[in-house]
Amino acid sequence: MSKDELKVKDKKRKNDDAEDLSIKKKLKKDKKSKDKKEKKSKDKKSKDKKSKDKKEKKEKKHHKHKHHHHHDDDADNEEKEKEEGEAEEDKESKDVKKSTESAKANKSFKDNSNISSQEASEFLKTNEIEIEDPLSSTRKTPIQPALTFKSLENQIDTRIMKYLAKFPKPTPIQSVSWPYLLNGTDVIGVAETGSGKTLAFGVPAIDHVLKHPQGAKKGQKQGLRVLCVSPTRELATQIYDNLKELTDLTGLHCCCVYGGVPKHEQREQIKKSQCVVATPGRLVDLLNEGSISLAEVDYLVLDEADRMLEKGFEEDIKKIIGSTKPLLDRQTLMFTATWPKEVRELAAGFMQSPVKTTIGNRDELTANKRITQIVEVIDPRDKEKKLLQLLQKYHGGKHANDKVLIFALYKKEASRVERTLKYKGYDVAALHGDLSQAQRHQALDSFKKGECNMMLATDVAARGLDIPNVKTVINLTFPLTIEDYVHRIGRTGRAGQTGVAHTLFTEQEKHLAGALMNVLRGGDQDVPEDLLKFGSTVKKKDHSAYGAFFKNVDMTKKAKKVIFD
Repeated sequence: MSKDELKVKDKKRKNDDAEDLSIKKKLKKDKKSKDKKEKKSKDKKSKDKKSKDKKEKKEKKHHKHKHHHHHDDDADNEEKEKEEGEAEEDKESKDVKKSTESAKANKSFKDNSNISSQEASEFLKTNEIEIEDPLSSTRKTPIQPALTFKSLENQIDTRIMKYLAKFPKPTPIQSVSWPYLLNGTDVIGVAETGSGKTLAFGVPAIDHVLKHPQGAKKGQKQGLRVLCVSPTRELATQIYDNLKELTDLTGLHCCCVYGGVPKHEQREQIKKSQCVVATPGRLVDLLNEGSISLAEVDYLVLDEADRMLEKGFEEDIKKIIGSTKPLLDRQTLMFTATWPKEVRELAAGFMQSPVKTTIGNRDELTANKRITQIVEVIDPRDKEKKLLQLLQKYHGGKHANDKVLIFALYKKEASRVERTLKYKGYDVAALHGDLSQAQRHQALDSFKKGECNMMLATDVAARGLDIPNVKTVINLTFPLTIEDYVHRIGRTGRAGQTGVAHTLFTEQEKHLAGALMNVLRGGDQDVPEDLLKFGSTVKKKDHSAYGAFFKNVDMTKKAKKVIFD
């Protein structure tokens, strides 16, 4: 720093010090003046009171009866004013206490449907639902599933009830989650994708903000209360679209925060939002620069928690959680498609006596049984030729308008196959990491709307995305993990529909053959003879370039962000 700059800086410091001294002197002078005025006012009141007492004494002597009644009225008025003052102070005290109390602790759920224990048991059995409630023995009455929307009457905001009226009934994950969430309980949801989990956490989230206002004066909008963290931009956008329908109906504001786009607009949206959906990386960036505060967040959702850990976001997640309200003052939800050791350890560290609801799959990884799984073992060199044959079967003739989703493993592979398909005359949209956010959004939107009925994607689209009416999933290249296989094929067979997943398997993936056989058997599917030749042992695979492709990771080591495509 130059001498001139030092002089300017020193001069500025002296000016600031002088200004601070001036302000202090002014405050001291104002205080003295105020004290003097208060003393003068007090002396005047004392003098007036003495004069009044003297006058009343004189009146009492000459007009005893009349004064008697007048004195009673004054006493009554003084007593009344005193009581009103105390009542007002008590009300203010209660309001302050109420605003600082945990909204989580103030919640309760009363089922209006009065279903019997037998009905509840049959529902759980039919839908393969398992509920693990660590506090079940301490509850006065058991919490039953909400089998109909009528169960929620007088429990949630009427505007939300009207919104739900367009659906026939709650999905299984909604039925078991809502009663616990409305009761203020932390919840872990283990469910297949496409199970309606966004509304499972979204409905109680918006009702939470409406019913339990915090930190805002009457007439003022609340700050950020609800935070949902999601692994990918596409999934975050999808969750935002669903939540926005609810916030628009109820006068709240919601925004979506993710990387790949400028921050300025996101910063402006955050300032007026009560609900934020975000990807971990961008959210931590905004936290570090002070553009967002999570200090008032008391409803936290981690969606696709297993996927976020797989992508190396463990440290980011811990930082985000640590920036929200404390454990006892925060309601925390975690949704995951799988329940590995890493996810269990994460949940144990930041959730309070969570209720775990498992839909369909237990601790074993299983696929949706409505999906017909076909596995073909082929030579790697025949992949593209085989793909063209499959497209004639699943996307030709009477199936020309059926939606087909093709998965490649790497973005370079996806780009090459995209060019090949376009050369062959197919209208195909692409979704992979080499594309800009705008291109990805346009591709996904055109596929959702049916403007383009074929999409080629890497695993960036494999998790959580709700793309309606996908008839067929083709795995051109098998994924790196069996979990990703289950998540890929879960793009079809959603919302009660059936679907087909056709997988091309090569000798290069033989280390995953045993795990794939387990998934096929778990879904009541045939295991092809060619796959059996690789053996049924579930092996761990080391690769010179990509390391270990296995599920159990040492959670004591800091996770790294590794992107394979």
